[in-house]
Amino acid sequence: MKPRVIRHVEALDMELYERTIQLFDMGKGKRAHTISIPSIHLTTPKSSGDHSFSVAPSVDAQTWTPPTNNRWAPPRKTKRYDDLEHKLEAAPLYVLVSTYMNYLVLILFGHLRDILGKFFKPQAYSHLRMNNGYAPLVSDFDSFYTRRLYVRIRGDFNRTFRLTGKVTENLNFASYNYLGFAQSQGQCADAVEQVTRASGLPSPSPRAQAGTTQAHLDLERLVSRFVGKEDAMVVSMGFATNSSTIPALVSKGCLIISDEMNHASIVFGARLSGAAVRVFKHNNMDDLRELLREVISQGQPRTHRPWKKILVIVEGLYSMEGTVVNLPEIVKMKKEFKFYLYVDEAHSIGALGENGGGVCDFYGVDPAHVDIMMGTFTKSFGAAGGYIAGDKAVIDHLRVNNHAYIYAEPMSVLVTQQVYTSMKIICGEDGSDDGRRRIQRLAENSLYFACRLREMGFIVYGDHGSPVVPLLLFNPAKIPAFSRELLKRGIAVCVVGYPATPIVTSRARFCLSASHTKEDLDNALEAISEVGDLLLLKVSEKK
Repeated sequence: MKPRVIRHVEALDMELYERTIQLFDMGKGKRAHTISIPSIHLTTPKSSGDHSFSVAPSVDAQTWTPPTNNRWAPPRKTKRYDDLEHKLEAAPLYVLVSTYMNYLVLILFGHLRDILGKFFKPQAYSHLRMNNGYAPLVSDFDSFYTRRLYVRIRGDFNRTFRLTGKVTENLNFASYNYLGFAQSQGQCADAVEQVTRASGLPSPSPRAQAGTTQAHLDLERLVSRFVGKEDAMVVSMGFATNSSTIPALVSKGCLIISDEMNHASIVFGARLSGAAVRVFKHNNMDDLRELLREVISQGQPRTHRPWKKILVIVEGLYSMEGTVVNLPEIVKMKKEFKFYLYVDEAHSIGALGENGGGVCDFYGVDPAHVDIMMGTFTKSFGAAGGYIAGDKAVIDHLRVNNHAYIYAEPMSVLVTQQVYTSMKIICGEDGSDDGRRRIQRLAENSLYFACRLREMGFIVYGDHGSPVVPLLLFNPAKIPAFSRELLKRGIAVCVVGYPATPIVTSRARFCLSASHTKEDLDNALEAISEVGDLLLLKVSEKK
């Protein structure tokens, strides 16, 4: 990929230019992700509730020697969430009313079709009725949305492709290829080809048995230094990284405090754990503080005993909202209330920060303040799988208690090599500044694209600098129409609706990439503006 930086800055809004400069002017101190960063040994927080992980050192802990590098130091200049927060704009009343009316019409017609269908075509609805004494596996009421609303637009919610004999090229805004490493040519592709020829494809045994290779060990060491933690383990599936790790950390008698917009993998893992779960409003620090005061003062239900552990789980970058977690404020509360902090960096690692180190790098926060750092390789690294990084005693505990490590297949060697090579490029160990240029280009593209959409009159969510740019569509009929109209103009985009979003805030989600050029963005913006006029989507009152 030929690097390209946006030129002709004088033609842009000066405010946009200043934001771009501020994004990279974050001090000259070393960052957590650089390859020279040492591992960090975290001390166990203490409190009256004794919210400590009951983890014993592994058998080989005595033989393990930490790196001798200097400890990571936070940069001299840090950022505040107030500097990048974009206040969510409320939709006009007539837009909300028309959206609700459209859903009402769809629901009425759906029920009418069900009534007529059950009368005239009973066989087609037999799976929803009692059959020879057997209760239906699929509930009539629960499946109504899927049958009567979702299936009418599922080709756009979850686009399926059919072989037509034609080849069409489209500008891709639906992929999480943030740094552009999902390439068929270049250093990563060459390294993957070489390791495939040397080692083959399969890894038939779980990591805990005979599936661990030298490539896995090298990658885990690199990941731990990249994020600034003492140790790390890699898992072959991003979803399973959360869903299998959380139950291995907390159980009955523990408390999980989760952001209401956390990913389904976190929700699933919290339910599997058996721990009590409380939810706070999205990125609302006042609500989190009040909730912490309540749960610590009241203790466990009925007995009012102190919680064994309190684990606060947040995401670094929320992919559906485009918001960045208010990490500095959470770290302040962590020091005050003595809870454990688990940060899901699936979308933020590589995509945020001056050097791609995630939210800690983005804010200039010492990663020692985050107890568990989770991330995936499916976005910025153009691969698959995920990682968990933290204190070595905790990672050793996970290696014998995490089901994804014990039972699941390991990452294949070629996927491991893709992650390893791309991470080396981000760190600058390939001998070039390609990684730094990609990070800078992604930040510039993100700021430019979001600001231009807002200037056009669209209601756009997301904080400044987020590579995920949600554009609100509201009306359910406009969800498939927006996607299909853009596809006609050579642009592939992801549209999302209920239940992934609130029912009145269906949206198109644009994912920016370092591979997008200024010309690509301008062409896309022109097409989006045209479709926005056609579908009456420019309803912002802040034009």
